[in-house]
Amino acid sequence: MTKPPLTLYLAAPRGFCAGVDRAIKIVDMALEKWGAPVYVRHEIVHNKYVVDDLRAKGAVFVEELEECPDDRPVIFSAHGVPKSVPAEATKREMLYVDATCPLVSKVHIEAERHASNGLQIIMIGHDGHPETVGTMGQLPEGEVLLVETVEDVAEVEVRDPQKLAFVTQTTLSVDDTADIVAALQTRFPAIVGPHKEDICYATTNRQEAVKAMAQKAEAMLVVGAPNSSNSKRLVEVGARAGCSYAQLVQRATDIDWRALGDIKTMGITAGASAPEVLINEVIDAFRDRFDVTVEVVETAQENVEFKVPRVLRVPA
Repeated sequence: MTKPPLTLYLAAPRGFCAGVDRAIKIVDMALEKWGAPVYVRHEIVHNKYVVDDLRAKGAVFVEELEECPDDRPVIFSAHGVPKSVPAEATKREMLYVDATCPLVSKVHIEAERHASNGLQIIMIGHDGHPETVGTMGQLPEGEVLLVETVEDVAEVEVRDPQKLAFVTQTTLSVDDTADIVAALQTRFPAIVGPHKEDICYATTNRQEAVKAMAQKAEAMLVVGAPNSSNSKRLVEVGARAGCSYAQLVQRATDIDWRALGDIKTMGITAGASAPEVLINEVIDAFRDRFDVTVEVVETAQENVEFKVPRVLRVPA
């Protein structure tokens, strides 16, 4: 039987970013250097496949430091941690490696710099997301106020409207964040912004590729985890850019074929913590059902690489 033709648009860039790549490498190198088990506080990155793979190699994932023994190495996830976490690890004389993405660390440093200049911080982010918890935890309680929406900006109560700065979570929707920043600047004209945008290059690049792809594709799948902020934003960006069907899938088995019907064009991308193997799995699932022609939609090229911490680069 002849398979129906399908043009499959593949976004570029997609999938792993430099911060995720580095974080996974840190766990692999720690296992190599110190042997199993190595403890990891929170999922190293938000992807079940990646976490399960590292767990099979001997990584033990926990939510809190108190679940870790004193005598085994512990790694802090790419999302960053409150200051209290490394302080507690030091107090317990634990060997720890910080896998916080350098672009998240940049936001931490920014927040501290603003605070040292006497400014109260407003953070644009998602309540309860580990990156937001980590950034807010760089300063004493009350020094960082959280807003999630334009509506929140109208409600936020600040100490002094003349002494404010804002930072953002690195994985937000560029367009949504621009609206919130505009609302902040309207309500607090003196508010100080970051030198360079906090939303990371990888988040921005992936969203731009989705916007370009949405013009061509009838439907779009984003490969990523349901707890991955940047993956969920890609779905929203795709829908807003005109793609009538934009869905998040973790694996090829999650594809709702009935909903896709007899489509002729399909877009595929992946969040920054989704490995290429899962993207290929989805493409193969389409090849099983359609006569697929792949076209890459490239809007940027990435060649960023972050070094792993020195403790992993020196012999044991």
